[in-house]
Amino acid sequence: MRDGVWSVRWVGVWLAAVVTASPAPAQTKLLRYPDIHGETVVFTYGGDLWKAPATGGTAIRLTAHPGQELFAKFSPDGQWIAFTGQYDGDEQVYVVPATGGEPTRLTWYPAEGPLPPRWGYDNQVYGWTRDGDKVLFRSLRDAGGGTDTRLYTVARTGGLPEPLPMPSSGAGDFSPDGGRVVYSPLFRDFRHWKRYQGGWAQDLYVFDLASREVKGIAHSVRTERDPMWIGDTIYLVSDRDDYLNLYAADPATGAVEQLTHYTGIDVRWPSTDHVNRIVYELGGQLHIYDVAKGSDQAIVVTVPDDGLWKRPRRVNVAETIEGFDVAPHGERAVFVARGEVFSVPISKGPVRNLTHSSGAHDRSAVWSPDGATIAFISDASDEDEIWLVDQAGTAPSRRLTHGHAARLSGPLWSPDSARIAFSDKDGKLFVATVADGHEVQIADHIWGAIADYAWSPDGGHLAFSMANPAQVSQLYIWSVADGRLRTVTSEYFDAATPSWSRPR
Repeated sequence: MRDGVWSVRWVGVWLAAVVTASPAPAQTKLLRYPDIHGETVVFTYGGDLWKAPATGGTAIRLTAHPGQELFAKFSPDGQWIAFTGQYDGDEQVYVVPATGGEPTRLTWYPAEGPLPPRWGYDNQVYGWTRDGDKVLFRSLRDAGGGTDTRLYTVARTGGLPEPLPMPSSGAGDFSPDGGRVVYSPLFRDFRHWKRYQGGWAQDLYVFDLASREVKGIAHSVRTERDPMWIGDTIYLVSDRDDYLNLYAADPATGAVEQLTHYTGIDVRWPSTDHVNRIVYELGGQLHIYDVAKGSDQAIVVTVPDDGLWKRPRRVNVAETIEGFDVAPHGERAVFVARGEVFSVPISKGPVRNLTHSSGAHDRSAVWSPDGATIAFISDASDEDEIWLVDQAGTAPSRRLTHGHAARLSGPLWSPDSARIAFSDKDGKLFVATVADGHEVQIADHIWGAIADYAWSPDGGHLAFSMANPAQVSQLYIWSVADGRLRTVTSEYFDAATPSWSRPR
């Protein structure tokens, strides 16, 4: 934001986007949390439960509540579906006949929440006991305000939940005889970390319910999660090859075999019929892996709807504005909302959608000092890059930078509108020349992102701070003329947030 205070009171009322969707393909995507029994799969789509033939086809709706219904699991006999539902204000365990009907609530202890997305959901259903009498679920009820969770069972007919003996646990599944449990002591299912190797990397263990003996299985330095026990084999997903794929582990010998070999996309939310099949999500589509045949098959599922989302419509984006800047002369403002960039008049004139990029997230839009161009960050090319667009919206946006693979932030124009400085999450600081896109990396901060850079009034120098190995912050100045980086403050005293005086 530039110097001064601006009031554009009506923008929140009138700023809107016209959304036009392309025709729907036969295949419906964004199918999540599937399960399988016999020739039927059940899954969540749009927050509701649906079921469809395991060979693919048209889905049938099972639930229609405004809240979410998630993590559906068939009972061993296929007559019931247990799931996590938000019917009564929070997340509880419910069962519903597999043919549809009125859900029955099984848990009543108040759920934790609303939770940050990385914590997932409370009272998450994981399956059933092998006799089909009880539902297995994970709860925060004993976490004491922390993040530890524990597995419980609750009778299908109701009653008090009973904790499993493991004091802390995430996902779990019973052995065929019900005497052992394969589980992860950690719950990290909704955290977005990839190829993580720290203390929160999930490991799997086999717990003997009679002897209380614990034995590790299929350990690696990375993640093992979503355990499923079929016959004498434990199936799981792991990202030990960089992406989450299906693996098979022998609990007797410890041997591990990789079953799928996907790259660029993860196997998510696998679930099994405990006979010979595993259903999972891959890129929003359902796949079925047959462990007996070693075959992996995608299935095409169509979720019917009335097609309203395909119609062009106006969307009020007043509640989704995530950033703004003001034109140098104050006649217009640029807003970012719903992933697109808008130019809005301060008093009179049309609202312009400058990017029309429904398939990308545009953000951090800033107006050039000469008033001609708006720079912004967009992932339209799959990774964050700096893009430019004419402020009048008379020409398509053009990409200025290329080859970045980390989240970018803070585009800052030089006062002469000739260059743009920006940083990434890994601590690198860049300057790109607007005329030809030439880009230089001018710094690499070992302690994290740089955020306090400032151009000199003539656009010839960029000042910023970085911490040295002793974590003392020092000021640096980079010069356009010779490309040199100079340290200008002591290594013994903190200095940060530089600001230039204006020329006299």
